[in-house]
Formats: sequence, structure tokens, C-alpha cells
Amino acid sequence: MKLMNRRAAFPFKPFSRKQLQLLNWWRDGSPHANNFIVMADGAIRSGKTTAMIASFLHFTQERFSGRDFILAGRSVGVLKRNIITPMMLMLNAWGWPFEFNRSDYVLTIGTNSYYLFGANNEKSQDVVQGMTAAGALLDEAALMPQSFVEQVLGRCSVEGAKVFMNCNPAGPYHYLKTDFIDRATEMGVYRLRFSMDDNLTLSAETKARYHRTFKGVFFQRFILGRWVQAEGVIYDMFGDAAIIDTLPADLDSAYHRYIACDYGTKNPCVFLDIRYNGVEALVVDEYYFDSTAERYQKTDQEYVADLERFIADSEPDYLVIDPSAASFRAALRQRKHKVRDADNEVLDGIRVVASLLSLGRLKVHRRCEKTIGEMHAYVWDEKAVKRGAEQPLKEHDHAPDALRYFCKTVVRNRELN
Repeated sequence: MKLMNRRAAFPFKPFSRKQLQLLNWWRDGSPHANNFIVMADGAIRSGKTTAMIASFLHFTQERFSGRDFILAGRSVGVLKRNIITPMMLMLNAWGWPFEFNRSDYVLTIGTNSYYLFGANNEKSQDVVQGMTAAGALLDEAALMPQSFVEQVLGRCSVEGAKVFMNCNPAGPYHYLKTDFIDRATEMGVYRLRFSMDDNLTLSAETKARYHRTFKGVFFQRFILGRWVQAEGVIYDMFGDAAIIDTLPADLDSAYHRYIACDYGTKNPCVFLDIRYNGVEALVVDEYYFDSTAERYQKTDQEYVADLERFIADSEPDYLVIDPSAASFRAALRQRKHKVRDADNEVLDGIRVVASLLSLGRLKVHRRCEKTIGEMHAYVWDEKAVKRGAEQPLKEHDHAPDALRYFCKTVVRNRELN
């Protein structure tokens, strides 16, 4: 067990009116004290997570002793970053003793135990079965399977238990919108919709930067906090300004080199030569082999040979590979290439690509004709969207997938937030 450095404390700032509502909604005298669930949704960086953590801690410590609680995120790693780290800083600031067992994923505060769970697939519900909990905090709940959320609600069966959920909006057919927000009275949900103005720590300059970062459906959701449908072309911000004819003179000296790979046998196989200097990403060349069009398939060894010719004499920092391409990855490692499995979170990856495009930080050289064509043809699957499952249509998606692998794995979210 490890006690966090008590000198590190959360830098509390004055709470906004909306944050205070979230902080105190469960207290006696509140008109919402009898609700079972609080749902805080809306814009990114709106202060909802900070207020929710503080509210949850006070609720669980003031109302219960010797009880178990559920802390869940889309993964345990993300949960630690988003919730556990600021939670422990808050505990330090208040002088509340705690212990965090990192191997068993259990946080102990006083006599209460808080169990950490990841919830990224339908099997996730199995890990909370059998628990009897007095409450739960679900971070980024819109990214969790419905089965997991329903299982958590069933586990919170102790008298007086409450469930705290936060999220950024998704589509209008998402189960959180149709089954919780739209049926708030029936489901016992107190909904609080946050905007960036509810975070008093954000400067006007910071808000303006976030407004520039997102376009289209991403702007509607992450800035305006609306549950709107994703439809049409995914990268509608990919226009002439994102296509370049010349490359920087210092390309080889000032930019790192990466090769992003979307592996395919029956489907096309794509390699993208991408340069990145920490700010700007440039797709400078492409390899695209379509076995259907060519009427024959290549072996892993042939693809490795093609890749080595594509790389030529300048070895990249590493190859970002489709995580499902096990045999191709093994063949590359046999040849001593540095390989890294891509982060394959589709929707979050699409958001990173779209943000880079919106900021003018992602460009594609005109010679990459297949990539340019597929970026224009990459669309949402309308049938899936209406089922509440947002995903791209599985057509013309090979170069966009490779580009997404690079952006989500190398650039990542924290360089945009």
C-alpha cells in the first residue's frame, strides 16, 4: 500500500454556481436529495469532474462507514488519471488519511473501500457482479457499455445509495440520452448541463483556443454540450488548406519520422510516411496495395519487403501498427523493426484527427492521392448511428485508419487539451 505525498494538494479555486449545485445536490434540504442518480454532462473543461469528485467524497464519507463503493472509467488507466489522481490531491488538501493499493485497485478512505474498474466492453459487467455497493462514480459514462451501467445501478443497493455520472455528449440515440436524460423524472435522475462558463478557472483566451480546436459535430458536442447526431462526411474540415505541394526544408532534421500501417490481406494495406515535430504532422508519402483491385494477395513477407523499400535508408522512430495485425507485427519484429501497437479507440482517435485538422496542424502532401480521396469519402455509418452505436462506414477507411492510429498513439489527447 502506498500513501500519496501529503505535500501535494489539490489547488482549489472558487466554485461556480453550477459546480455548487453538483457539490450539494444530495444534502438534506436540497430539492434533489431524493434522486438516485446525478448526471453531469456538457462541454469539456467545464468543471464538472472536479465538482463531482468533491461531491462524491463528501457524500460517501458523511453518509456511510464500512461500506464499498464503485469507481469506474473506460479503463483503469484513464480512471487513475481523470479521477484517482485529483481525488488523492483533494484528500491531501483536506487532511483526510487514505491508502491506495495499486496492485488490487482499491482506495481506502477511513473505513470505506473504493474499488476501481475499467468498463470498455460488454464483459465489463461481470467484474461488478456480486458486489453490494453504497454508491458509484462513473467517469465518461457515455463511453461505457449499457450493460455495465445497468449492472452498477443494480449493485448500488445499500439504503441511501446514489450514483454519480459525468460525460461529454454523444449522439441523440445514445442510451444515456434516451433512457436517462429523456426519462429523468421516471429514472430518478438529476441532470446538470455544464458549459465552459461554469469553470471559473478558464480564461477567455483558453476558451477561444478550445473553440478553434473543434469543428462540426465535435464543436456541437464538446464545446456547446449538445447531444447531436454524427452524419455525413467525418472529416468535413479536410479541405484545400490541408493539402500541400511542398515540404519544409528542415524535414529530415527537425521532424521525427513514423510509419503508420493499416494491415490488410483481402482489404487494402496502407503505409503512411508521417513526419511530426511536436506541433505539426505531415503525411509525406503513401503505400497502398488493394488485393481486390490487383487480383492477388501478398504474404506478410512480401508486405515487409514492400515496407522496407518504402522506408528506404531512413529508419523511422517506430512503426505504428494496426493492433489486430499479429502475424505482420511478428514478421516486422523478426526483421528488427521497432514496432508499437496503435491505440485503437476509434471515436477518440477520430476526435484527435479532426482537432489537428481544425487547428491546421495536420497536412497531407498532394502525392498521397489515395489518402486524400479516402479522407473525403470517409463517412459515418448512418444505420449504426440510429442504433446508438456511432462508427465509420467500413468503406474507404484504410488510409484514415492508419492516420488515426498515428494521431491517437503519437499525438494523443493531452497535446490538444
